[in-house]
Amino acid sequence: MTDYITDLDKSTNSNDNDEEKRVKFENKRYKLFKPRGFGKPSVYHGLVVIFLEFFAWGLLTNPVITTLNQTFPTHTFLMNGVIHGIKGLLTFLSSPLLGAYSDVWGRKSFLLITVFFTCCPIPLMKISPMWYFALISISGLFSVTFSVVYAYVADVTDENSRSAAYGLVTATFAASLITSPAIGAHLARLYSENFVIALGTGVAILDLIFIFFFVPESLPERLRADNKISWDKIDPFAALRNITNDRFICLICLIVLLSYLPEAGQYSCFFMYLRLLLGFSEDEIAYFIAFVGIFSCIAQTALLACLQKYFGSKETIMVGLFFQIVQLAAYGVATSNWVMWFAGGLAALSSVTYPSISAFVSVYAKDNQQGLVQGMVNGVRGLCNGLGPALFGFIFYLFDVNLNESVPPIPSSSTISSHLNRTTIRISEKSMYLSMLSRDVPGPPFLFGALLATIALMFCLLLPNSKPESNGMYVDTRIIEQKARLLDIDSDANSHVST
Repeated sequence: MTDYITDLDKSTNSNDNDEEKRVKFENKRYKLFKPRGFGKPSVYHGLVVIFLEFFAWGLLTNPVITTLNQTFPTHTFLMNGVIHGIKGLLTFLSSPLLGAYSDVWGRKSFLLITVFFTCCPIPLMKISPMWYFALISISGLFSVTFSVVYAYVADVTDENSRSAAYGLVTATFAASLITSPAIGAHLARLYSENFVIALGTGVAILDLIFIFFFVPESLPERLRADNKISWDKIDPFAALRNITNDRFICLICLIVLLSYLPEAGQYSCFFMYLRLLLGFSEDEIAYFIAFVGIFSCIAQTALLACLQKYFGSKETIMVGLFFQIVQLAAYGVATSNWVMWFAGGLAALSSVTYPSISAFVSVYAKDNQQGLVQGMVNGVRGLCNGLGPALFGFIFYLFDVNLNESVPPIPSSSTISSHLNRTTIRISEKSMYLSMLSRDVPGPPFLFGALLATIALMFCLLLPNSKPESNGMYVDTRIIEQKARLLDIDSDANSHVST
């Protein structure tokens, strides 16, 4: 009996020590992050964080292409797919865990962690390219700044204003990517790529300083104490396993998989494709990004609102998939710049697909399953962010589509022989581009993506109809089916009672 009491005292003391250590850790973390901040938590704090991070990376659009091509001259597209594929898969696996811990420890600390690890590869771009690309892959473990910012915005807004706040975050992200590549290309032409890399590093450091000194914590202490982390919350495959429980959700997730897989692969290599295969200059790439970004903003506001009002969510999804099929096919066979610009406009129009899918899901899901269903769809998108780049890189490698952009250095001299060398290099470089453009299919992955999007469009035909009536209400086949099923259950129950 005495031994039992002694063991009980030891376990009690051990629990007290663990609790004391936890309290000390919380106090240290509180002193480190809580007192600092400028004003009350607001949406604008999150907007600045997003803008600075993606502005830093946008400045490096062209230096990244050059560094990747010089580091992997024979398998450029394959290695690009592998790097972004590993990063996407690690992000898919780690995002639930980081999100769950941000619910317990607060948003500010995780904003610091995600921005730091996402931007830490930037200064290594010219110092050690191999370490730079290795860190890019590993940084996928922490590349969830968007998720943390969305959680930050959710903490400081109510349900009525949250959609508009999320729209501001997306618009800020688009604004950073529209402006930064053109600025980076202009500065690289005036100074050098090393100057642009140093500037990108400085912007990332400025972002960290802003978070540490100016961003206040948004998550109240009372909400953190009630949160407990369990495996169900951090399991990245839990949502995917639940997909098969509902035929409608399974169909939606299949459409997301088939449509977003080529989109994720396209965004991972498209600007490198323009530069290396179609000979776009740095300025042309910057203008192309701005062109697509501006038209995407217009499409996701004015065009999306009109399509949703007059046709419905299902039909809007189909319109977006149709534009995606055409633009992917154009990217796959285009050998002239004007076709690429035309396809870029179609790519902007196709951006209405995913918002329409989110709206469609919110209509048909039950009121108490909105978060669960949206989480399933986002889980499939996260998986595509890893698989899409790897798939495109493998197809490029399979069809032996590569181009070494680098040419031997030209010594500065005014002699005739030097002039002849320059002429020879220009002719040989032009011949390389012409040999690549002479392919029957210069972009095989884009044609494969068009095939996947076509299959997704065919699956859309199986979705229930959702067309607005004259009074603005929607005729929802799924709801009618659910009511009919309930009537059948009631009739069966009445028959059993009568017997």
